[in-house]
Amino acid sequence: MGAIAARQLGIPTSQAASEALLTQTTEVDYLESQLATSLAFDGIQDIGNALERASVGGVLAGEELFNVATTLAGVRNLRRLINSQGEQLPVLLQLVSDLRTYPELEQRIHYCIDDHGKVTDRASEKLSGIRTQLKSQRDEVYKKLQRIMQVKSSAIQEGVVTQRDNRFVIPVKAAYKGMIPGIVHDASASGSTLYIEPNSVVNGNNQLRQLLRQEQVEEERVRRELSEAIASLVEDLEHLLAVATTLDLAAARARYSHWIGGNRPRFIQTSSDNLGNPTETIVLRYLRHPLLVWQEQHEQGTPVVPITLRIDPKICVVAITGPNTGGKTVTLKTLGLAALMAKAGLFVPAREPVELPWFDQVLADIGDEQSLQQSLSTFSGHIKRIGRILDALAQNQHPSPRSLVLLDEVGAGTDPSEGSALAIALLKHLANTTRLTIATTHFGELKALKYADERFENASVEFDVQTLSPTYKLLWGIPGRSNALAIAQRLGLQSEIIDSARGYVGGGASTEVNDVIAGLEEQRRLQEDKAAEAARLVAEAEKFYGQVSRKAQELQVREQVLKAQQEEAVRAAIAEAKAEIAGVIRQLQQGPQKPNGHNRPRRQ
Repeated sequence: MGAIAARQLGIPTSQAASEALLTQTTEVDYLESQLATSLAFDGIQDIGNALERASVGGVLAGEELFNVATTLAGVRNLRRLINSQGEQLPVLLQLVSDLRTYPELEQRIHYCIDDHGKVTDRASEKLSGIRTQLKSQRDEVYKKLQRIMQVKSSAIQEGVVTQRDNRFVIPVKAAYKGMIPGIVHDASASGSTLYIEPNSVVNGNNQLRQLLRQEQVEEERVRRELSEAIASLVEDLEHLLAVATTLDLAAARARYSHWIGGNRPRFIQTSSDNLGNPTETIVLRYLRHPLLVWQEQHEQGTPVVPITLRIDPKICVVAITGPNTGGKTVTLKTLGLAALMAKAGLFVPAREPVELPWFDQVLADIGDEQSLQQSLSTFSGHIKRIGRILDALAQNQHPSPRSLVLLDEVGAGTDPSEGSALAIALLKHLANTTRLTIATTHFGELKALKYADERFENASVEFDVQTLSPTYKLLWGIPGRSNALAIAQRLGLQSEIIDSARGYVGGGASTEVNDVIAGLEEQRRLQEDKAAEAARLVAEAEKFYGQVSRKAQELQVREQVLKAQQEEAVRAAIAEAKAEIAGVIRQLQQGPQKPNGHNRPRRQ
């Protein structure tokens, strides 16, 4: 049931619903961290169809009845486990507080139904009596057939009593069927063996069938009574099943969140300053794409390169530039998944603190959507999808923008000048209608928007020109520079073609911009080197401080030991001196001793 619920998972439509799911995930994660084993759902089965049939008067099979009993026991164990953790799990406690697990019904089912779903002899006296008669009658028929096979052994194909149509028969050689008069019920594939019911056991088999019918009727009566008992509790049992599914799904969210190294997100406030701008920063440090994490773990893929997003409250649009295969699209998808995971009650694979808005819509134009059948070019596919995004934004009635829009290669697929103009107009429109828009682009004109409107920001994906490979690192505040000519030169394209191309690019202005960007990148690298060196020095200082602290602690311990030893020595010396003084006093009290051993007279 939990797996079905996960595959049909809906995204909550309110922040309160997302907060509730996140709290469930957090509490299950806490609960399982306190246990030696994971939260157990043993015995809980999908009894929904059985409950539905019982509610309309259906008679449940023995296996279905047994599953109801094990489900009751399984949910009771879950409730007991949650209750044992006290007030640490307020949401889970509230979830299971009104559950009724009906132990008396469970015991009744186990009394009447065994582990294989068969009605037990003790379920009713009548059933027990019928089964006693069945055994006796079966033994009698079996003995008669054994005697026949012994007497007519030459006619018997194999000395085994078998059954056909619930009637006991014996295998007889076809050539000797006249030796054993009776009813032929079946024949082997070759026709050499006939399965005959001798006339002498026909009445016995008839009685067996009657008893079997009586047994079936009595078993059905027992199962009907149990089914009616279940039908009277259908609403409570359906609620119990729903709670078990909710807990199962919460456990799956918690375990997956733990597996990807996720942390609980905090939805930043949507409150604004006097100008209507949000006041809290979006913080996603070392954010990783969950599918790349899976690929690294299960397919021995390369380590995931995380990205860090720290978006000031005033920023509404971020333009990401850089070369193809550099990770721009992955950045869009990672951010979009992080927003949806948070809404769905999952932890986000990023370092704490994880702080982002609750987006009421996550709208994306990612991919080509080129279609020969619909006569859609790459550009037409983009425009068609962007039109649907704008329609969705227009239908959002919330007073303040709360949508996240992700645009991949905005304005691409047409004339560069017109595509660039369209992209600029679109992003300016989205700056007024969305909480945040992230767009990837190759158009250099979009880099200048940051300097004309403080709501815009630049970012780029780093590219190593020396190795001609992307580093997949996201550089914040720095636009990407063109690497096409450098890459072409590195790959060995003729130098005269490269020089000619540089002339066509426009020379001065473009070169100056690229030089400025290169300078910024060099400054960033220097800052990173300095930061790494500072981190190394801090680590060494912390290590030295730890060593000094340990030495100081050891000296303090030694000082205390020496002090204790000195105090003990002083106490021992004082005790010894006191003993000597006491001895002297005793001698003085006894007076001086005579030389001959007699006491001298005391002086008056």
